[in-house]
Amino acid sequence: MDVLKDLNNFLNTLEDNKIFYRLSKIRRESVMVEVAVPGQRWEIEFMDNGSIEIEKFFSEGTIHGSEELQVLIDNFSD
Repeated sequence: MDVLKDLNNFLNTLEDNKIFYRLSKIRRESVMVEVAVPGQRWEIEFMDNGSIEIEKFFSEGTIHGSEELQVLIDNFSD
């Protein structure tokens, strides 16, 4: 498998379909494509070994006010 070719083809497909993405790198063995679409966020990692890992996050549809900032900090701080 040609990981670079697969990654480039996928990015071209996103661009052709006007889907926003951002590239990032959080693991030594992969490049991540972060995709934001209405109500969802996808993390797609193209791995050195040719595999692809996909994680999808779905919105519950609730919009929170500024009071939620402290809740987030309280729940996720060390």
